Amino acid sequence: MDSNLPDIFYYFYHTCEKERIIQNWYGICNCSCKAIKMGKTGGKILIVDDDPYIILSLQTLLEEHFAEIVALEEPSGIPKVLKNDFFDVILLDMNFKPGDTSGREGLRWLKKINEIEPLSNVIVITAFGGIHIAVKAMKAGAIDFIVKPWQNEKILSTVSAAYKLSQSRKKVSQLKSTQKILSSTLDHQFSEMIGNSELINKVRDNIERVAKTDASVLILGENGTGKELVARALHRISTRSEEVFISVDLGSLTETLFETELFGHVKGAFTDAKEDRIGRFEAANGGTLFLDEIGNLSQPLQSKLLRVIETRESIRVGSNRLISIDIRLICATNRNLKKMVSEGEFREDLLYRINTVEIPVPPLRDRKEDIPLLATYFMERYTRKYQKENLRLPDDVLKKLQHYEWPGNIREFQHTVERAVILSDGKLLKPTDFQIYGSDDSDETEPGSYNLEKMEKRAIDKCIRQYGGNITKAAEELGLTRGALYRRIEKYGL
Repeated sequence: MDSNLPDIFYYFYHTCEKERIIQNWYGICNCSCKAIKMGKTGGKILIVDDDPYIILSLQTLLEEHFAEIVALEEPSGIPKVLKNDFFDVILLDMNFKPGDTSGREGLRWLKKINEIEPLSNVIVITAFGGIHIAVKAMKAGAIDFIVKPWQNEKILSTVSAAYKLSQSRKKVSQLKSTQKILSSTLDHQFSEMIGNSELINKVRDNIERVAKTDASVLILGENGTGKELVARALHRISTRSEEVFISVDLGSLTETLFETELFGHVKGAFTDAKEDRIGRFEAANGGTLFLDEIGNLSQPLQSKLLRVIETRESIRVGSNRLISIDIRLICATNRNLKKMVSEGEFREDLLYRINTVEIPVPPLRDRKEDIPLLATYFMERYTRKYQKENLRLPDDVLKKLQHYEWPGNIREFQHTVERAVILSDGKLLKPTDFQIYGSDDSDETEPGSYNLEKMEKRAIDKCIRQYGGNITKAAEELGLTRGALYRRIEKYGL
């Protein structure tokens, strides 16, 4: 079999113009432009050819349909021109030296163009006898080729198609850039894992170990502990970091919205389906999909989710076509899934699919040594945001914050600091700026809460407030020495 046969097939596959090219080879350049109905576009075209007659012919033809035509007779000017301007389409001759028909120089400049400006679409110009060169050029990155002599209809349709493709590429590139900006903005909000405690360092270690793999990760933790922060950190240092990160709060999805949100739908699938819509699985293709609050799913929805995770294929609502899915799956929950499995509330096979690796996130009450760093971080953010840069958090108030249990974890801590900054009217934050001590001010003690240390703390706190911070008078009232009172103040963080 002829070794050139695959190239010939390749050529005819891309042109479908065999008869027309043969006619051109035996005829002359047809300049009638009949049946051409094109309006002028905003495209910019660069012609690189050492034959001035070729340049003149192409300029005359193309300038009626495109905004700007630039020509070069020497390919050495390509780098400078591309550095100063962007061209949607570049028409590149393959031979520039007299008698040279190898196309090597054209291939070299094609490679250079792709390095300088990969968004430009290159169409190579070659004689009919150089079809094998054109095939090499297309394999090297050219999107099409023009055979000399040519038909004007063919040139216009080829250049027009290349221009539209260039516009699409630029739009895709712009969307990717926008997505990166949005992702980086979101990542900035979730970028800081504040703290130096042993527990938070263990979370960091787990992230480092798992991130480079494609293993499914289940993040466990109470509400407000920062589970999405962990998920984004996993994505940010993974091999998929340049792709999208899609987050879905499963707890907010109703039964009716679940399928269309996650798997998408086709036009007409239901009453309000006026157009096709991709689901979150498709949108995350190539990147990371984060399913938050997975423990809230009903069993029927668990089954539908399991099928997609197992097969890595989804089906839009109203369609039968399978869509291949390539994602890194990260899930999170504040519930005990193993207990739910034992009680028949969660599918055991689904649990096995989503928890190749588990990363527990500790509550704030278990790492209170991180509170000073968290306070500094949020104080800097909110004093700058609300233009109160001179506002400070005294050490005694910080110690009070460390002795609170923070049932809402970091989310509660963050909102509490923000509210305190907003409501503050001086240069120092006071305990009263933090609305978390109301229960300590009450004289009423609920049944079962007779803890001697808590009662002593409450008594000391109220006495010191009553005497306006005068430690001597407070100590006398409490029947303690000043040294004993100071030791208790240190103990309780007052």
